[in-house]
Amino acid sequence: MSDPGAPVTRAWVLHPDILGKAQRHAPASALEEAVALARALPGLEVAGAEIVRLPRVRPGHLFGAGKVAELKARLAAEEVGLVLVDGPVTPVQQRNLEKAWGVKLLDRTGLILEIFAERARTREGVLQVELAALNYQRTRLVRAWTHLERQRGGLGFVGGPGETQIEADRRAIDEAISRIRRQLSKVAKTRALHRAARARVPFPVVALVGYTNAGKSTLFNRLTGAEVMAKDMLFATLDPTMRGVTLPAGQRIILSDTVGFISDLPPQLVAAFRATLEEVLDADLIVHVRDISHPETREQAEDVRRILEELGVTADIPVIEVWNKTDTMAPEARAAVAARAARSPGAVALSARTGEGVEALLQAIGGALEQDRHGRELFLPFSEGRKRAWLHQQGVVEAETPEEEGFRLRVRWTARQEKAFRELQG
Repeated sequence: MSDPGAPVTRAWVLHPDILGKAQRHAPASALEEAVALARALPGLEVAGAEIVRLPRVRPGHLFGAGKVAELKARLAAEEVGLVLVDGPVTPVQQRNLEKAWGVKLLDRTGLILEIFAERARTREGVLQVELAALNYQRTRLVRAWTHLERQRGGLGFVGGPGETQIEADRRAIDEAISRIRRQLSKVAKTRALHRAARARVPFPVVALVGYTNAGKSTLFNRLTGAEVMAKDMLFATLDPTMRGVTLPAGQRIILSDTVGFISDLPPQLVAAFRATLEEVLDADLIVHVRDISHPETREQAEDVRRILEELGVTADIPVIEVWNKTDTMAPEARAAVAARAARSPGAVALSARTGEGVEALLQAIGGALEQDRHGRELFLPFSEGRKRAWLHQQGVVEAETPEEEGFRLRVRWTARQEKAFRELQG
């Protein structure tokens, strides 16, 4: 964790707008998001931010010589100690720019890793961050990786350490990666036991997902009364938090809050955090929280849907869309959003901050879970008493008739409950 008394580093955010490169988000929105990312990291003060238009990427310095010199003067005048480039920067470009500007430089992946490391809370979250960071470091050993260089006494290499030192560093990283993977496999087994225990709990699981900063944690706190960190910053939640909630009709559910999604999340980070989102794969219902006031709310929603597909979330899990932050909109716009939500099946307009519309969401969750249930007739021989007891514990038995060889049951359950039942032994 960061030291509150540590000195503040002045940071400058650059968003390269490369000519001819397809962008899902407008440069201005991308820069705004990058600044929000920077502000999510303690100890940083964003001194300035700008879009840099590039006719083409220069392999040595990313930017052209004139732009490098112009930025050098600006960074020196503003006493900047860290430059954040909102995009990929090769190890060679990073080394050359750090030398030219006399500052530390992080690209988008490096910045997100720093934030993940700051926010991770559970043992699994910490291990996932370390694994992603080591994999990232391993690809950058053509230069003197900063913390490794410090361990060797900070010799101030320009072209990076010698080949022998690089190989030694790579071997050390590979050993650390293997060790963390072994630890993660143990943690995964523990989590599998917890999931198995949850499968026996007779409550449906509802997972909150959404673009980062959409207001998921604020909504989670509103619905559960839990004091989960809910700050106006990106990636405020990294580890899923689960709480019980009672719906208006009296039905109990388990609500799960998850890490926020973001566009262009580097593939190695999606893979590293897949386990963090496993709760979503087991959900009976997904609640997709959107910041409906954001100018690119549609693009953000599409990013979320794409990542859910990449994670393996199937189309048979029902989804409710929450159009959040209506309190930040002008009255006319708020009324228009409310009217549109009323016409859109599976959409609820609300403000998690004020609580307006939250009751309608709870009712929509109850209705969606009821619609998700389907009927089945089962026959269980007397020898399968454990399965019969499980069905009653889940509260899904509508009728039961004893017969000569066992019990004839009529059940009404969700797809998740049916799957859990099929996996039961005896």
